[in-house]
Amino acid sequence: MLTRSRALFFRLGCDTRGTAAIEFAGAATLLIVGLLNAVDLGYYEYQRMEVENAAEAGAQAAWKTCYDQTVMLPAMQNCTGLATAITMAIQSTSLGASVSLGPGYPTEGYYCVNSSNALLSVGSLSNRPADCAAVGSPNASPGDYIQVGVTFKYAPLFGITVMRAWGISSISMTSWMRLG
Repeated sequence: MLTRSRALFFRLGCDTRGTAAIEFAGAATLLIVGLLNAVDLGYYEYQRMEVENAAEAGAQAAWKTCYDQTVMLPAMQNCTGLATAITMAIQSTSLGASVSLGPGYPTEGYYCVNSSNALLSVGSLSNRPADCAAVGSPNASPGDYIQVGVTFKYAPLFGITVMRAWGISSISMTSWMRLG
């Protein structure tokens, strides 16, 4: 009986007919995982670009709605319809109502550009400075800037991809626009 078992194991060990199928299954698994990662990453990047576009559309809508400097600025205090215009604009992408205004947005303030071309806050909405002397540019006039931030809940398409492993669950973007 023991000799018969040894002979059977020996014949199975020498049989190579299924080797190519086993190798192909292993290689195909690696290729499929790579393909799923590529598709999931492309899906994420597309949605990230749509969220970025939504933030820029929201800032543009704020400018379009509230640009009249003599009456409507600062926009968050004097421009009726600002919130509605921003909301409609950020939800105008293919992601629709899944994009929402981020917590604490929009924000608005007076800013000046310093000698390093950095945008620095120089005053609150209730106290507009006369010039940009605080950042070393006394001949420049401060600008009224609005910042719109949006967020989108992201869910990876597949369970075995890098995007899921990184734990990315939302996409957030911000955009600035000078109102006046």
